[in-house]
Amino acid sequence: MEHTVKAVDDQLNAMTRDLAAMGDLAVAQVRAAIDVFLRHDLTAAAKVVRGDDALDLQDADIERRAVRFIALHQPMADDLRRPIAAMKIAMQLERCGDLAKNIAKRVGRMDAPADADQAEPVAGLGRLAAERLSSVVDAYRASDAQGAYNVWVRDTEIDELHEKVLAGLIEAMARESRALGDFAHLLFIAKNLERIGDHATNIAELVHYQITGADLADRPKL
Repeated sequence: MEHTVKAVDDQLNAMTRDLAAMGDLAVAQVRAAIDVFLRHDLTAAAKVVRGDDALDLQDADIERRAVRFIALHQPMADDLRRPIAAMKIAMQLERCGDLAKNIAKRVGRMDAPADADQAEPVAGLGRLAAERLSSVVDAYRASDAQGAYNVWVRDTEIDELHEKVLAGLIEAMARESRALGDFAHLLFIAKNLERIGDHATNIAELVHYQITGADLADRPKL
């Protein structure tokens, strides 16, 4: 019996460790995409695009291991929440990777680098989204329910900043003569960064539920 319990714990801990590493990679991809955007570095953009393959593979691996764990052990309570949350978190991280890849691709389609007064607010939004994603990965790694809650409760900050960035870009479109296509790319890049923040919030809900069994979606944000 002790051997079985240890085997279960070892498998769950390995899954947690590998999923946290996947989270670190997703954060790195997002930060690299922001850097690509600021520097208009097409070589680095191609590297971000290629780097998304690793996240796809890790997502599939976590799903396979979680399904196998549930089938073999038929876990209950905490031991069931962990593999289910792992699958859902991996999916959210994979989507963050897709968004980072999309940002890198859009940089390659822009005719010219964004002006500093337009690029910096977008990058600031990205840095906030990356910080939230990094914080929730740390909360997952440490089984820190309060840390997950702290990310979740502040999700409107990214939404509000996105609205401000969007308004600034639309105002710039009205007064400047640069290609409208480039402004469209900027708008989509900002939206992708806002969506990364949404995924960080979703992960925070999953982490909190995994640890406590309580659904944050049922709690009002103060």
